[in-house]
Amino acid sequence: MTGTTPIILADLAASGTPFALLARDGETVEVLTGDVVDVELLADIPLTDATGSPHEVLALVPFRQVVERGFACHDDGAPLRCLVVGERHALPLADALAQLPTAPVTLEDAGFDIDDEAYADIVRRVIADEIGRGEGANFVIRRDYVAQVGGDPLTAGLTWFRALLEHERGAYWTFLVSTPEHLAVGASPEAHVSAQGGVVTMNPISGTFRHPAGGATAETLTEFLSSTKETEELFMVVDEELKMMSAVCSDGGRITGPHLKEMSRLTHTEYMLRGTSTMDPRDILRETMFAPTVTGSPMQNACTVIARHEQSPRGYYSGVAALFTPRTDGGHDLDAPILIRTAYVVDGRLRVPVGATLVRHSDPYGEVGETHGKAAGVLGAIGAIPRDVVARTIDEDAPAPVARPLADDPAIAELLASRNARLAAFWLNPQGGPGHGPLAGRRALVVDAEDRFTTMLAHQLRHLGFDVTIAHWSDASDAAVAAADLVVSGPGPGDPRDADSARIARVREIATARLDARAPLLAVCLSHQVLAHRLGMDLAPLASPHQGLQKTVDVFGAPASIGFYNTFTARVAPGTTVVGATEVSADPETGDVYALRGPAYASVQGHLESILSRDGLTTLERLVTHALSPVQA
Repeated sequence: MTGTTPIILADLAASGTPFALLARDGETVEVLTGDVVDVELLADIPLTDATGSPHEVLALVPFRQVVERGFACHDDGAPLRCLVVGERHALPLADALAQLPTAPVTLEDAGFDIDDEAYADIVRRVIADEIGRGEGANFVIRRDYVAQVGGDPLTAGLTWFRALLEHERGAYWTFLVSTPEHLAVGASPEAHVSAQGGVVTMNPISGTFRHPAGGATAETLTEFLSSTKETEELFMVVDEELKMMSAVCSDGGRITGPHLKEMSRLTHTEYMLRGTSTMDPRDILRETMFAPTVTGSPMQNACTVIARHEQSPRGYYSGVAALFTPRTDGGHDLDAPILIRTAYVVDGRLRVPVGATLVRHSDPYGEVGETHGKAAGVLGAIGAIPRDVVARTIDEDAPAPVARPLADDPAIAELLASRNARLAAFWLNPQGGPGHGPLAGRRALVVDAEDRFTTMLAHQLRHLGFDVTIAHWSDASDAAVAAADLVVSGPGPGDPRDADSARIARVREIATARLDARAPLLAVCLSHQVLAHRLGMDLAPLASPHQGLQKTVDVFGAPASIGFYNTFTARVAPGTTVVGATEVSADPETGDVYALRGPAYASVQGHLESILSRDGLTTLERLVTHALSPVQA
C-alpha cells in the first residue's frame, strides 16, 4: 500500500521497523516498510497472502541459494530474507538528502581478511589447477575488506547511503536494506535479470577499456573496440547468459547490441538479451542463479572451484536483491540487480566483499591490485575513506558521473555494429516457433554433462523439429537412453581421460550403448572427445586452450565458422581421414579432430549452439541428419 503520511527517515530508523531505501530513477527514493520473513527456498518467497492477495516483496538472495540447483558452496546459512512490503512511500531525492545524516563514521582494525601474498597464491593455484586442467574459462575469487564500525551501525549505513546518492548517480540501484541484526548498503552498477510483463531481460557486460589520462576519446576507444581479445571476452559472457535465457524463455533469447556502458574510469561493452517466458518469476530467478561475471563459467563448475579456493562463505556477495512487484493483470514483475559494490554490517562489523576474474593469463599481483581498487571504490563511494585515496586507485565499477556521447560517433557505432558480423544469425534475428522444422516428429534426449550449453543445444534442436528432453548425466537412465530417437551427449568441463570421474564414465557408457545398438548419437565437445577415445583415437591437452575461440574449419567438405571452448582434443596423425568405420575431419597440420561421423553417429569438437558459431545451425542439421540416416547392413 502507498503511504500518505509524510515519511521522516529519522523516526523510521528509531522505530526499529525493518525498511529499505531504493533509488532507481535518479529522482526519488522509494521507502519500503513491512515485515521480515526468512524462507528456505525461492519458491517459498511469499508473493501472496493466505487469501491469495498479492504482496510486493524485496528479497535478499544469498549465494548459498545455488544449492537449489545442486551446486556446491560454503553454506553459511545466510537467510533468504524477504521484506514483505506493507507500505511504500516516495521521497524526492532532495528531501531524502536533507534528512540523511552526514557525520563521519570511524572504522577500526580495518584490512583484508586474506593478506596479499595469500590471495596471490590462490590466484596461482586456480590458474594452474583449474583453468590449466580444463575446469573452465574463468573464475571469480573474492576476499573481504573488514573493519569495526564506530558508533551506531544504522546511522553509519544511512550516512553511507547519503554519500552514494550524492556521488553514484549512474548506478542501476542505490539501496539500503535494514533488517534485524543485518544491514546492507550499496550501489549496484549492473542488473542481472528482470521480467516485465512476460519479457525477460538479461544484460551481459564485459570487455574493459581503462580510460587514459584525460578520459576516453573516439581514437583511444577505437583501438579497444578493435581488440579481438576484448571482443571474445564479451562473447563468452553472452554465451553464458544465453544458456540461462534458453532455460527460461520459449524463444531462447534474442541478442541486441552491442552497446557501450561507461563508468567513471573505464568503459565496458554490453549486449541486451530478451525473450518471453510464462514462468513464475521465482523460477526465473532460480534458473538464472547467478551472473557469470561474479562467479565464472561454466556456472556449475565455477561454484565447485569457488568452494575449493575461497576460504569463507560468500554471504550475499554475488547474489541478488530481487524486487517482486504485483502487476494489475496478475502475477509479478521482477527487478534483480547483482549484489556487488555493497557493504554489509552485522554485529557492528563491516564487510566489503570484492572479487577478481581469473583467466589463464592473469597476473597474481595484478589481481591483488584489482581487489584493492574495488574495495577502495566502495569505501570511497560511501565516504568511509577519503575520496582522494580512491583517486589513486582503479575504481573499476564506479558509475560515470555523466553520460558521454562516444557511442554516437559514427566510427564507434560502425565498429560496434561490425561485431555482429561474426555472430550466429540464429541468436540475432527473430526466431520462428519451435516444433515445425525439417526433423519434426522425433524425440531427442540431450544429456547434460554439467555445462548448460545443453539448454542452447536443446533450443536449436526444437527449432529443427525435435521434441527435446534434457537429462543430467546422473539421471539419464538406460531406458531413457535406449528409447530416444536421437541422443545428444553434451559438453562439460574436465579432463576426458580422467578414469576416476563418474561423470565421464557415464558419458562413455551412453556412447557405448548407442554405438552397440547402432542408434543415432551426436556427441559435442567433451562427449566428442570421449567418443573419439572410445573409437580408438588419442586424447591430448592443447598447447593453448581454446576458450571462446572462433575458427573456420572443414567439416566433411564444407567450411564452417564455429566457436570452440576446449582445453583437450582428440588427435590423429596429420592427413588421416578414416579410422576404422569412422570418417575424420581434422586439422591437416596438427591432426586435431574437429568432427567425426560413422554408422548412426556423428560428433563435433566445437559448440554449434554458441553465438560464435555462425554456421552452427546448418552444421548441426547436417550432423544430426547423418546420425539419423539408416545404417547399411
